[in-house]
Amino acid sequence: MLPYLVVIGAYLLGSVSSAILVARAMGLPDPRTQGSKNPGATNMLRIGGRKAAAITLLGDALKGLVPMLAAHALGMSPQGLALTGLAAFLGHLYPVFFGFQGGKGVATALGVQFGLHWLIGLSVALIWFLVARVGRFSSLAALVSMSLAPFVVWAVWPERELVAMQVAITILLFWRHRSNIRNLLEGKEGKIKG
Repeated sequence: MLPYLVVIGAYLLGSVSSAILVARAMGLPDPRTQGSKNPGATNMLRIGGRKAAAITLLGDALKGLVPMLAAHALGMSPQGLALTGLAAFLGHLYPVFFGFQGGKGVATALGVQFGLHWLIGLSVALIWFLVARVGRFSSLAALVSMSLAPFVVWAVWPERELVAMQVAITILLFWRHRSNIRNLLEGKEGKIKG
């Protein structure tokens, strides 16, 4: 019974929108109505600056990390870990508390990866950083790092359920980034400033 409660709790925690809560606390407009209309760290950077973006990023990552750490502490099986990680990610994408209007999931996916195994999270984060540093596109960095993430999971912890979880997360993340992919192909995607 407890593993099921962890999975449900992961979805509910994932459903807590860091961007919307930060915007309300800092007196900023609802990120779903401004900029890219995405309640995530990148849009919060546009709306509220670095502090708002950093808090949002941390909050979104913790939504993936905390449930995974709880699942580990309870000794859940790879299948249980996979369901927990996917539930947290789906909560961020489709939050029950905010009309199922969630973010694109990069930070939460990274939190799940760090919670699964620190080496997985570190590897994916490093890939993101290198691609962002060279290409200057946050979305491209997300797409490349998450494309390689299933291979990283397989290399570090080759359990079928965990690799399947990451494949599902990657597919969903690509779906959520379809407008960014279109902009990248058309040369309209905004670059990282600074």
